[in-house]
Amino acid sequence: MNLIQTEEAARRLARAIASDLSLYNEAKIVQGVIEDNLFEVIQDEIAEGQALYKNRVAPELVAKNFYGKAIVDILVRAKRHIKSKVW
Repeated sequence: MNLIQTEEAARRLARAIASDLSLYNEAKIVQGVIEDNLFEVIQDEIAEGQALYKNRVAPELVAKNFYGKAIVDILVRAKRHIKSKVW
């Protein structure tokens, strides 16, 4: 399989993986936001998604941290409506 070589495709894949994490782990994410331990609660899922991302994207694009940004956008910023002691 060819590695993803464009920033746009790497961003899309990162966001797709983060969206899947959000979709399939909604209850854990909500609880993690409420209890301020989100990254501990879903660390295994995030790591699994990151491994998938790294296997599909060229190393120079992995270094740009599109996956980390997608995680923050989709798992944190999109959940800001949930009452939490963090915000």
